Amino acid sequence: MYLEYYGLREPPFSITPDPRYVFLSDRHRDALAHLLYGIGKGGGGGFVQLTGEVGTGKTTLCRLLLEQLPENTRVALVLNPKLSPVELVEAVCEELKLDIEGKRGSLKALTDTLNVFLLDAYAQGLRVVLIVDEAQNLSTESLEQVRLLTNLETPTQKLLQIILLGQPELRELLDRPELRQLAQRITARYHLTPLDSAETESYVRHRMAVAGAPRLPFTRLGLKALFQRSGGVPRLINIVADRALMAGYAREKDGIGERLVNRAADETLPGHARYWLRRYGGWAAAALVALLAAGATFGWQAWREAAVEPPPPIPQPVEPDRASEALAAQLEAAPDTALGAFTELLARWQVDAEGVSVRDAVRCPPQIAPGVACLRGHATLDQLVRFDRPLILVLGEAAHPVYALLQGVGTERVRLDLAGQRHEIPRAALGRFWTGEFVALWRLPPELPATLKQGDSGPGVAWASARLKSFDGVEADSPQTFGPALEARVRALQQAYGIKADGIIGPETLFALSALDDAGPHLARTVK
Repeated sequence: MYLEYYGLREPPFSITPDPRYVFLSDRHRDALAHLLYGIGKGGGGGFVQLTGEVGTGKTTLCRLLLEQLPENTRVALVLNPKLSPVELVEAVCEELKLDIEGKRGSLKALTDTLNVFLLDAYAQGLRVVLIVDEAQNLSTESLEQVRLLTNLETPTQKLLQIILLGQPELRELLDRPELRQLAQRITARYHLTPLDSAETESYVRHRMAVAGAPRLPFTRLGLKALFQRSGGVPRLINIVADRALMAGYAREKDGIGERLVNRAADETLPGHARYWLRRYGGWAAAALVALLAAGATFGWQAWREAAVEPPPPIPQPVEPDRASEALAAQLEAAPDTALGAFTELLARWQVDAEGVSVRDAVRCPPQIAPGVACLRGHATLDQLVRFDRPLILVLGEAAHPVYALLQGVGTERVRLDLAGQRHEIPRAALGRFWTGEFVALWRLPPELPATLKQGDSGPGVAWASARLKSFDGVEADSPQTFGPALEARVRALQQAYGIKADGIIGPETLFALSALDDAGPHLARTVK
């Protein structure tokens, strides 16, 4: 109905999956990278767990994963996990197109058939993957059967890689004591969170552009309301935005603002009264507290004039920062975080899984792949902010390091991703967990030498001179020669970035020069 009015070729916010409308936020890219590395050289067997709220895009990621699997991969996809253990193994065999006639109902016969297939696939150089969607619906018995399937192995390698996709209840399910053996075999965990405010706007713009919109009808306030009412959940964004477009068409509105979005959300989202309570309940509570306080003050003054002085108030304990405590609790669990953190960072730089081994990247050699450099060092948070690149912070004790991805830094808080979970903690609290060690990855021209100093010449010098122009605006007379003038410019850059000002372009200075390039990932701007 509203298509012609807004110049659209097709509905932009249909909830049916369409590959053309796929929008991958940084979190979605990181999650997809986790899955791909889990299936490829990053996993080595065992389980990969991906969780997320309803509508955050888990099924979409599953579809993308299936499209990007290597040719030597065989997949069994179980979409309805409400099965008994025997039915589950039957479903896996059927997905792999195994002949199980006469073996149905016999768990041993089915498992033997599956084992023969896995051994044959291993001999042919094939990788076999089982993907279970909506895995939170698996019974405890079926989950235990899934774990037993990973016992099918050679002396050196697991024969079956299992990916569990599910809602947050899956994490609670796997925390049960009776499933601790399965939980210990999970090699990678990732929790998919909703979009933030900036990503929600990008999501809406992307879908409108794909649908052929000549302009964006949503105003700034309309986009803000769309984020607030949907919570950044893509499916809810689609539902509210579609109804808002219809309401705008019915009222002949060229711009869809906050009022129309809120009205659309009230009509389509369940529990909208709770939203208004969340939005304005704090103000109402504050007003009530103020009124009570005023009444109490008046009564207290009257009582003081007529009676004795009241006892001094008892000081209230300061409530600890919940985000910091959540991070501390996760650190105490001592998760294996190196693989996940480096996988995320490589994904941010769009490094092909076939081009680098994540386990090699953890060792941080100077060059982990052609054109991909690595640097391990120590710095302050303010120094790292100047580079404006996501990088890895080494948290915890040196004997048990924990690797977290620094995603964003604001004036008050720091955003970290740790083992697939996002934490936003106060800047002042970071020192409680971090001693200053970091690991950075970045792209460089493959032919660039490890160091450049006065007297050197060649294309590496020309590259450094071009990058310095972005810093100081100076046009070099001899861009191919490293002379005294270029050395002075290098010293100025080093001083600005808090690097030892020796005039030599080493790894840290190369990282600073790379940071002057707008290409590549940057720290998030949405952190407070």
